[in-house]
Amino acid sequence: MSDTQTLIENRPPSVATLFTERVAATPDAEAFRYPVPAPTGQGPDDWKSLSWGETAARVYAIAAGLLDLGVAAEDRVALLSATRIEWLLADLGVMCAGGATTTVYPSTNAEEAAYILADSGSRVLIAEDASQLAKARERREGLPELGHVVVIDATGVEPAADDPEGWLLTLAELEARGAAYLKQNPEAVKKRIGAITSDQLATLIYTSGTTGRPKGVRLPHDNWSYMAKAIAATGLITKDDVQYLWLPLAHVFGKVLTSGQIEVGHVTAVDGRIDKIIENLPVVQPTYMASVPRIFEKVYNGVAAKARAGGPAKYKIFQWAAGVSREYAKAAQDNFRRTGRVSVPFALGAKHKVADALVYSKLREAFGGRLRAAVSGSAALSPEIGYFFSGAGIHILEGYGLTESSAASFVNPGEAYRTGTVGKPLPGTEVRIADDGEVLLRGPGIMQGYHGLPEKTEEVLEADGWLRTGDIGELSADGYLRITDRKKDLIKTSNGKYIAPTETEIRFKAICPFLSNVLVIGADRNFCTALIALDEPTLLSWAGDHGLGGRSYSEVLAAPATRELVQGYVDRLNAGLQRWQTIKQFRLLPRDLDVEHGDLTPSLKLKRPAVEREFKHLIDEMYEGARES
Repeated sequence: MSDTQTLIENRPPSVATLFTERVAATPDAEAFRYPVPAPTGQGPDDWKSLSWGETAARVYAIAAGLLDLGVAAEDRVALLSATRIEWLLADLGVMCAGGATTTVYPSTNAEEAAYILADSGSRVLIAEDASQLAKARERREGLPELGHVVVIDATGVEPAADDPEGWLLTLAELEARGAAYLKQNPEAVKKRIGAITSDQLATLIYTSGTTGRPKGVRLPHDNWSYMAKAIAATGLITKDDVQYLWLPLAHVFGKVLTSGQIEVGHVTAVDGRIDKIIENLPVVQPTYMASVPRIFEKVYNGVAAKARAGGPAKYKIFQWAAGVSREYAKAAQDNFRRTGRVSVPFALGAKHKVADALVYSKLREAFGGRLRAAVSGSAALSPEIGYFFSGAGIHILEGYGLTESSAASFVNPGEAYRTGTVGKPLPGTEVRIADDGEVLLRGPGIMQGYHGLPEKTEEVLEADGWLRTGDIGELSADGYLRITDRKKDLIKTSNGKYIAPTETEIRFKAICPFLSNVLVIGADRNFCTALIALDEPTLLSWAGDHGLGGRSYSEVLAAPATRELVQGYVDRLNAGLQRWQTIKQFRLLPRDLDVEHGDLTPSLKLKRPAVEREFKHLIDEMYEGARES
């Protein structure tokens, strides 16, 4: 048996046990950094730190407070909050109390939040602030099992006349209550941790889903213990790393990162405010971070827009440097595949050195100057954007997994990463491709099933443990996986041709720097069309240089010059597609697609049916009386 197999197979029964081991091993080492926001207009945020020992003191106090509230093994405790240090502390507190965390996105409306709280049977809700508390109050009559609400930020929170006694308390009060409980029962939390079994429910994550009600995915402690050991076994993270964590912790991608951190013991700087990412990176100076493709797309388009705004000469330099970057990355990866060494032809290396001084070095500084690697997941990243960053020295390691597989089933292996693939399976995870191209997974990271939905579980989870992912993929001879599309998203035209819309959409993102989102349509039609949402700041910047300055966004969208601009990029896209894949018509959307309007899931995946419903009139317009030329 290899050292890696031994490491993974001898995993402890719970992350709570892993956490106690980490605290015992490095109590004084830094565990977390978090911002204390400065008053408006009074300078930058102040960042504070917690050692592992200080973290444990708060976690155990929260755990004991929950025990005092009567939380028993596997009792659900819901977390309705944005990503912040208290989310991590509360989640660890729930696990150390033997409970199970139910995650709820802060963007979830009151109706859906109440559905998740009721369906999960959550007994306690830990809510971020007054606005999240209001969601529970609004639907309290339908939540008879919800015995307590704990509020993290008590600003503006007041008890209501109809609040049951003891129903509302602050996180500070819960911790104080827990500290008092531990004085009377000093071994209580330790005993609860010791009683946790590997098959005990640890987390209930509700998939946001692109259609219908969300389903609760049951993930036991063993899933997270396995993930912790398997991530460590890849060697991608070390104890000396500094992670910048902004991803929503209600999502499985954000959640899995904490397991790896606990096993390895590195520092995590946590701040879920997306509008602070650019400001925080030079302060945190992370060595690695995880993100979703949308962020890399925005950075790429932002850099291109800034270069364009600097005038024709500066934009020409950027375009040249971008081309060199892609050429360099492709050559370096191809050579590594053949020889195991990163090297490129001398002339290309010389060009790259010049481009680095002019463009790439500034880009790396914007990421904090120390970024060794960035992990991208949740959706596919355009290979052309991936190659651009790779050649610029920002190595994006794409990974793959589902909520149902505890997030991290595949990841690209360090220096041997291959842009355009999601890498190799984690140690201990099996993969095979079904006859119809669907990716099947099996291993210790696979869920127990959907909460209270045995029929839905049977649809995706085979009796022998294989999970049907719903994704179509290709596996290389040496084990690298490439995801080509979602099985249910494949388009079959009325001419009988199958089209993978995601592949076309990803290509367009690499071609059009003005693009924010795109949806390719064509199911049961005789040609393909597209709904296109443009990036407002980038478009308005262009408008100012093309005689459209001072006009509103809607006026710029309606201008013939804008249509002509986008048509040029569509023509470039079509030049690289098969005839039946080409976009014959498109419509520009009046606004961007976003979570608030229900167009995207909280992890920024397209809700295709929702977008098609809302903009049905534009789709009908494109096909009305039209014939394929």
